[in-house]
This record gives sequence, C-alpha cells and structure tokens, in this order.
Amino acid sequence: MNKLDTDKRATIIRGLVEGNSIASMVRMTGIAKTTILRLMVRFAEVCKRFHDERVNHLDTKRVQMDEVWAFVGAKDKNASPEKKLEMRWGDCWTWTAIDADSKLMIAWHIGTRDSDSAHAIVGDVFDRLNDRVQITTDGWKPYWAAIANIFGPEIDYAQLVKLYGPDTSTPGKYSPPKCIGIEMHPKIGNPDLAHISTSFIERSNLTVRMGIRRYTRLTNAHSKKIQNHIAMTTIFMTMYNWCRIHQTLKVTPAIQAGLTTRLWEIEDFVKLLD
Repeated sequence: MNKLDTDKRATIIRGLVEGNSIASMVRMTGIAKTTILRLMVRFAEVCKRFHDERVNHLDTKRVQMDEVWAFVGAKDKNASPEKKLEMRWGDCWTWTAIDADSKLMIAWHIGTRDSDSAHAIVGDVFDRLNDRVQITTDGWKPYWAAIANIFGPEIDYAQLVKLYGPDTSTPGKYSPPKCIGIEMHPKIGNPDLAHISTSFIERSNLTVRMGIRRYTRLTNAHSKKIQNHIAMTTIFMTMYNWCRIHQTLKVTPAIQAGLTTRLWEIEDFVKLLD
C-alpha cells in the first residue's frame, strides 16, 4: 500500500463510497484485494479521528435517529454459535443520528439491536451537542430508556410509530408491508409536533444502502469481517459529511452545520494518511 500515490488511493476510496465492491475495485484498478483492504482500514482510522475531533459543540436543534439492518458473514439464523462468538457473524445494526436541518451525520454505532447499543449511540450524540434539542425516533423501546438516562429532563423527545397493513408479499418475493398510518407519542419535555418526523433519517438509510455495497440487500456483497464492515461505514459517513454535496442544500452537511467553509475533497483526507 505504501507504493500507492495520492491519486490511486483517492480513486479507490471514491470507488468504494460510490457503491463499488472490493472485487469490482480490483478489476477496475488492477490493485490487489489485500492492498485495498489495508488501505480501507487505515483510512477508516483517519476518518474516525477526524470525525471525533471536528464534529463537536454542535448547535443542532433537531435530531432524528434510526437503525439500519445488515449482516456479517451470514444471517443470524445461518451463523454458527462459534462464528458468532469468534468473528461476530450474524445480524448487525447500524444506529445513526442525523441533524434534521444540516443533514449532518452526527454519530453512528454498529452493534446489536439492544439497550447497550441504544445507550452507546445516544451517549455519543449527547457528547457532541451544545444545547437542548428535540429528538425523534421510531417506537423501538431501548431508545426511551437510553434518552431518559443520558439526557434526563433536558430534552424534548418523541417517538413516531408507523402502522403497517398485512404482509402481502408472496413466497420468494421480497416486498415490505404497506404503511397505512402513523402515531406520534411525545415522551419527554415538550416536543414540537410539527417536527416529529423520521423522514430525513429514513432517507439517509437509503443513501447508506446505495452508497455502501455491503448494505445492499439480496446480494452476496455482505461483509465477511466485522472490522471491514465498521471501517467502510466510517469512511462513507465521513465522506458524506465533508465531501458530498447534498442535492437539496447545494453544499455539504459539514458546511451547512458551520463546521467548515469549504468543500473538502477525498484527496484532502488521503493526505492525512502520510
């Protein structure tokens, strides 16, 4: 990997965050798979440090949170107990939190869909905010306990629960049930009903699935190692915040959030490797 120049490294990273698999990057660039994977892991470390240093003291007013399902190695029902224990194979969930106004991805956490992960993501969000905010989540119960424990009464929190009709999919065909309504449930403080929404975080879930090949449904492009899954997620989230111009805002989320005044290029981050 040390022989790769900045342009080649940037080409690899750019390809990965545009939804290409490792195998396709090998075919397009002629660079060995092991070299690409090593670059990915090292670059993710740079991105994580950068995010932790820069995404702090946010003046965010509204936060939306959700979870995205994926799996590592094999789906939970197909993973052996040994693989689950030794390699963390099975279902994994990416918990995300987005600023509803700037579209900045404030925090993310990869783990299981339980109370520990809920406390991890909520605690990360809490540490990055300046003032009182309004948070909206879905109806998943661990959110309520985590937000109450970490924020206490200094929060305006509501859950938006979607109501679904009967499952009409046929065997062998994937089709999610139809949403037939929603319910708003204020939980803590005095949340503004007009801003109880999870639409932005759900749209960002689609962006994640389209931009990270490992999250694509009904393919064999899933991660084989949890370390690589975490690394690619970290890279994508960082590039999304700083290098990707939001189609509605016409600037990057980092600019909109006041974290920078310029568009960062992938090459700027690649230079941090040296």
